[in-house]
Amino acid sequence: MEYRPMTVQKLQSGRWLTWGIRFFLTAALTASQTAGDYAPFALGCIAAAGPGADGAAALLGGVTGALLFLEFPKALAFTAVGILVLTASTAFRETKLLERQWVLPVLSAGMVLAVGGIYVIQSFSPMEEAAPCAGAAALTGVSAYFFRQLFRRPEERLAPEGLLFLGAALTLALGDLTILNVSVGRVLLCALLAYTAYDRGPLPGVTAGLGLGLMTDLAVGSSGLFTAAYGAAALLAARCSRRPLSAAAFFLGALAAMMTSREELAQSLLLETAVGALLFLAIPGRAFGGKRIQRAEAADSAQKKALRERLSRAAEALRELYDSMSRTAPAAEENPAVIFDRAAERVCRGCALCELCWQKEYTSTFNALNDATPFLLERGKAKAKDFPQHFADRCIHLTELLQAVNGELSAFLLRKQYRRQLEETRRSAKGQYAQMSDLLSAAAAGLGETRTAFGEKQSCDIGAALRPKEGELVCGDTMEAFRTGNGVWCLLLADGMGSGEEARRESALTCRLLRQFLEADIAPEAALTTLNSAMALRGAETGSFTTVDLCILRGDEAAFYKFGAAPSYLKKNGAVRRITGSSLPVGLRGTPAAPDITTATLEPGSFAVMISDGVADPNRDEWLQDLLAGWNGDDPQTLANLILSESIRRERLQDDCAVQVLYRPLSQEQAV
Repeated sequence: MEYRPMTVQKLQSGRWLTWGIRFFLTAALTASQTAGDYAPFALGCIAAAGPGADGAAALLGGVTGALLFLEFPKALAFTAVGILVLTASTAFRETKLLERQWVLPVLSAGMVLAVGGIYVIQSFSPMEEAAPCAGAAALTGVSAYFFRQLFRRPEERLAPEGLLFLGAALTLALGDLTILNVSVGRVLLCALLAYTAYDRGPLPGVTAGLGLGLMTDLAVGSSGLFTAAYGAAALLAARCSRRPLSAAAFFLGALAAMMTSREELAQSLLLETAVGALLFLAIPGRAFGGKRIQRAEAADSAQKKALRERLSRAAEALRELYDSMSRTAPAAEENPAVIFDRAAERVCRGCALCELCWQKEYTSTFNALNDATPFLLERGKAKAKDFPQHFADRCIHLTELLQAVNGELSAFLLRKQYRRQLEETRRSAKGQYAQMSDLLSAAAAGLGETRTAFGEKQSCDIGAALRPKEGELVCGDTMEAFRTGNGVWCLLLADGMGSGEEARRESALTCRLLRQFLEADIAPEAALTTLNSAMALRGAETGSFTTVDLCILRGDEAAFYKFGAAPSYLKKNGAVRRITGSSLPVGLRGTPAAPDITTATLEPGSFAVMISDGVADPNRDEWLQDLLAGWNGDDPQTLANLILSESIRRERLQDDCAVQVLYRPLSQEQAV
């Protein structure tokens, strides 16, 4: 007899819980705002809640949050859109049209455009206000689409994409909460993105990175910085199978995007991704279903093909955008004559001598103003002495004219400065699009390749010798030798400008970044091109540059990549081959520049020798070639020590010296 009352009571409590969730969720989402003080996530939540009491609870929560977090005019516009969305969903409640997934997103986006468009038209700068309004409308539609997946019936499974989008929207609400100039919301967003990329793989990771980056750009008013950083970070993090490597790759991707940007938020972005990566490492292992199973990545070929095609299309789109920006000529400089035209419009139109000055004596007036132009542009202010005497004596409103000219001159100089900054931002964005296109193309190409894991079949011996310049305690050259997961040998040698600790710091940074790129399976040419662009921006501040010498050994094929590096040498028995390059060091060319690439066959029993320019002058290195030709040993360390000793005797340590030798030993059958 008590069954029915208990059921009704539970049903009522469940409804109140549902309404409470919609109320507080929508109220919290109003704190996530985009440029122009729009709250698209809350409006999307209202649309996804649907008609009836559920939608009314979401609307009430949104209005409450708008009054708390928005200014009154924006809160009024928000309320108008929310009421229109709820009214429209209620009107279509009994129709099948509302069951289609695209109806509510399109409907809510249209309402934002309709109401927001009225405010845009009435604003003082409608062209500047149009873009934030359009972005808010798009985000409202996307939010309605993802949030509708969360508001399904209890028996239906929640979509992980909807949960990810909700988590991102809520963390953006904490974007303005900063600790030591680090946004708490964006730190949580970075941790969430790193988790998604690591746990779900490349395609969901890159998609989430680009989407969340675009949301953040719209929220903070950035010009693509977070889209590039989060996209690259998610791409690199998703390709790593271990969490520490994934966290490091996530930070590296954001670092690459940050170093090609000059926006003020770039430094904060670097700190936020670093803290977010550490927070990602602190997530308990059981959040990944216990210990992550290391699978052999025998993924379905159709999935790989689809991912490769998507990455290729994204790279083509970014490249086309880069090309379109290159085809667009920069805006022409404004003619200084506009200063006098506008000043004369204000002062001379009502003057009694207007007809005399601007009709009968037009040539004399024109020449007088033309003669004064260089002086006022150089000084930044017009004075009476800048004008010819005959003009100054004739003008009866000279004081008023000077005031008007100075006002227009200030506006002219401000416009000129703005155009210059705009062109600089345009060049920076162009470089980011090009680098993102190269990285995505390299990733797509990597998916299409079947690379051989050489394993124990290819063994190499490495020898190295290092000595600082005479009088220095630290060598400015840095060397690295390692083998990637695919069994490819990589030898790095970087020579920092100058000598001492500063040179060592620059060369070590170059080697560390390049090694991380190569271990993340980024193609060497794409990695070096990206590194060159990033170091060029760094060099603009530090004034430093670094030569890079890279040798990639895959099977019997050795590829040498050089950015301003000294010659390298291949030795087989008594034959010596000299490999050179003509490109500049990294950091000296701001535009995308490719390294010099030379391929050669490195058979068993052969040596590859890499040196810095302090070991031997490239114009007189015959002694080194003779030494290599006469060498009959098979120990690369002994050969490296011998080269360094002979260099010290000849060159007297006038510069830092570094020698790296790779030797491919003969097999037992070949040795016999």
